[in-house]
Amino acid sequence: MVMPTPQPEFPFSAIVGQQSLKTALLLNAINPRIGGVLISGPRGIAKSTMARGLADVLPSDADGKHPPFINLPLGTSEDRLTGALNLQQVLSEQKVVFEPGLLARAHQGVLYVDEVNLLPDALVDLLLDTAARGINVVEREGISHTHDARFMLIGTMNPDEGELRPQLLDRFGLCVELGDAIPVSERVAIVRQREAFEHDPHGYCHDWQPEQANLTERLRLAREALSSVTAEDWVYEHIAMRCQSAAVEGLRADVTWHRAAQAHAAWRNADSITAEDLDAVEGWVLAHRRKAAGEPPAGGSTPPGGDRSNQGSSRQQSAPQSPEPGADAKTRNQGGQWGAMPPQPQSMVAAPPVDLPDNPARVTQGTRHLLATRSKKKGKQSLGRYATGEFSRKPDWFATLAASRGQWPLKEWRFKRQRAGQPVLHFILLDTSGSTLDSQLFARAKGLVQQLAAKAYSAREQLAILGFGNDRVDSILPKRRAPSDMLNQLETLGGGGGTPIRDAMQAAVRAIVQWQRREPGLQVRTYLITDGRTRQSLGDIGPVKDCVVIDMEQSPVRRGRARSLAEQLGATYQIFPPMEAL
Repeated sequence: MVMPTPQPEFPFSAIVGQQSLKTALLLNAINPRIGGVLISGPRGIAKSTMARGLADVLPSDADGKHPPFINLPLGTSEDRLTGALNLQQVLSEQKVVFEPGLLARAHQGVLYVDEVNLLPDALVDLLLDTAARGINVVEREGISHTHDARFMLIGTMNPDEGELRPQLLDRFGLCVELGDAIPVSERVAIVRQREAFEHDPHGYCHDWQPEQANLTERLRLAREALSSVTAEDWVYEHIAMRCQSAAVEGLRADVTWHRAAQAHAAWRNADSITAEDLDAVEGWVLAHRRKAAGEPPAGGSTPPGGDRSNQGSSRQQSAPQSPEPGADAKTRNQGGQWGAMPPQPQSMVAAPPVDLPDNPARVTQGTRHLLATRSKKKGKQSLGRYATGEFSRKPDWFATLAASRGQWPLKEWRFKRQRAGQPVLHFILLDTSGSTLDSQLFARAKGLVQQLAAKAYSAREQLAILGFGNDRVDSILPKRRAPSDMLNQLETLGGGGGTPIRDAMQAAVRAIVQWQRREPGLQVRTYLITDGRTRQSLGDIGPVKDCVVIDMEQSPVRRGRARSLAEQLGATYQIFPPMEAL
């Protein structure tokens, strides 16, 4: 049987436009110690094509072996990533042999992760640890194995499909943000090039082979010249001052900037680092690390995709225009919809204890019977925090083989124990609109958020807070382990403007889907804290699992909008205690 010839990748040299990304990838190919490239941008702008095309132009090693290009699929298991027991040899030869995983295969090559922001958290932790140490350590299933795993990390992501964990974001040396504004001339050239490639892939690649070979040779020469590129004292001082001005955390940015500038000088065939090299890579080094708001890069250069210092609001809706002069509060508050207004501070007021259910999900008769049965078997578990069994369905192969003492068929099966329980995330949607400024509602709502945050911290659970007001949705606290103290952050939080509750719920549903795709088993408890002063409907958003709507309205005559919103979401409804109850 004749196997079909695999179709080649689109030539790196033939890709039209995207010069910034091409340069960033080539610099990492010159010096993999830069730490990899994160490619961020919308769909359909050749992120994956660029990353895959890089493999064909990488120089071979001293033995003539071409560097590997390893793709890490989103469905990869932990065993496949780190390596595990070779069952075939165990069964056939009765030997415990280590089967290398993708980390071992990527050594001295490229490890490519498409949609890296959707990678499960457990795999992210393993990838981070190995990338930082350059060594993969496997201690499991009776195996104790260590091997080198130094690779160039390339990841792509679409920000609209979820943010990347901060731990992984900083681990990438460079971040190139691509926009979707492509000139008409480039769009025409791209389509024509793609049509020619699909008509005759092998012939097309053959035509571009001279350019590919020239690029490979230039990379080889730049690698050889890298160690001889020098830097004067002012280079280090410039990098340190710019990093300090950008308020980056740690020194990874400083080290990465120097390595990237050195690679850029080697790419230009220069003997020393100049201002041109520093300016060329600054945007890519600081794009995902800059903390100081409004801090532009030096030399007038703008990082691809613009400044990321305010990532939480980069995809927010534009705030509406300020109300006309003379417009009073009554005009702005018609029908419960407040117009644009500057955020108004309101000091936090301690909230009375709110008796929230441990699990807000509606419990059917069938699930009650199941939980009751499980409780009788365990003697402990019922409607508690965790509801996992003692053993999973995943075989523990080493324990099974040991218990069967090499006999075949296997006499005894052993299964891996499940983890202690499911991780829990408290997701708070806080109404920060102008209507909550009445009767200190906003101040008391912040007190309730502090109460929920303290509860999550004491239970060592995760927390995320989304604010919606002034016709925009803001990330107040990204998903992370609940902090020990949120007083300062909540105290400085202002409120005002309209109530985009529909946008907030849509953003929340998208975030929950992405979090649970990355972290299977994650239990998300959503708290919608609002006074219900909105005309928007949430009926078409659908039921939101484990959701509680907390009604902050304090009017003598309640409009009942928050209760209606709870019914539309299929959520539990709870009234916040009135001021008189304090």
